[in-house]
Amino acid sequence: MSVATLDERVYEELQALEAIFAPDLTINREDGIPKTIKMNIVPYTGDNIDEQYVRLTLEIKLCPDYPEKSPQVTMKNPRGLDDRIISRIHRDIKGKLNANIGHLIVYELIEMVRECLTQSNLPQGQCVICLHGFKNGDIFTKTQCFHYFHNYCLGKHLISGKKYYEEELDKLPSWQRVEAKPYQQTCPVCRSTVQFKVDDLKTAPPPLESLDAQPFQLTDEIKEMQERMQALMAHQISRGGVIGVGDLEPPPLIITDPAEVEEPKSSSSGAQNVATPETSSGARDGANSASAATASVTRPPYCGPYRGFNRRGKPGRRGRGGAR
Repeated sequence: MSVATLDERVYEELQALEAIFAPDLTINREDGIPKTIKMNIVPYTGDNIDEQYVRLTLEIKLCPDYPEKSPQVTMKNPRGLDDRIISRIHRDIKGKLNANIGHLIVYELIEMVRECLTQSNLPQGQCVICLHGFKNGDIFTKTQCFHYFHNYCLGKHLISGKKYYEEELDKLPSWQRVEAKPYQQTCPVCRSTVQFKVDDLKTAPPPLESLDAQPFQLTDEIKEMQERMQALMAHQISRGGVIGVGDLEPPPLIITDPAEVEEPKSSSSGAQNVATPETSSGARDGANSASAATASVTRPPYCGPYRGFNRRGKPGRRGRGGAR
């Protein structure tokens, strides 16, 4: 695509798009020539941005012969849309492109996708906390990262997360508590930082599907699946594919707490072997023969509370280079 052969109508279309949709629309150019158009599309909700529950990114790659040849259109980062709706939008885009070869089509594509999102402005799929879907009448919320949860479920999740954090914090020694980061609410899906008032979330009613859900029953199908999983687990253990089950060797990684490390116990008799000139020569020969037997015995690494402590820096000790 060169400036000499580029259709002048393309430049006019892009200028109009930037004037209408900025800052949601970006145009990537190479040597001043437009190559790719990206647009974050959300439903029509007026000024109420909090009611925009779905979105996607439309990426349009302009070919050298556009508009005589259809551009390449890709949908990325859909939020709140299931595969059925995405497939329908994809079919509509393909039909629109085939019916408008030779015409400027970018604006119409954006408006068509926006209209589809407006009609489907209700999160599809399930709440990942309760595994129930979203129905009309449910009170749900949208995170800043465009993930959706029932208010009732998210409130319980945040309360449990803070409780778990405080329990783990209590297990740490005092010096680690000072350095520990404060509790931060995170999205259950992507772990992005979120900010919600838990007291407001707790007042929401539970999901409608949970009220009508049948109590759990252990069916024959579930029993059969459990038997298959048990057989698979036994096979993985027999082949060494599961760590920590039936292992006779030490685990590959041991994390010890300084408080759990016990000091080595001294001998109960308290007796010490003292070498004399008469026995030193014989003991030397015996030591040489015993060294081969004890060569494989190594002293375990120190895991006590002073591991890594610079003892030269302790009060009352002479530092390196200090006066004698």
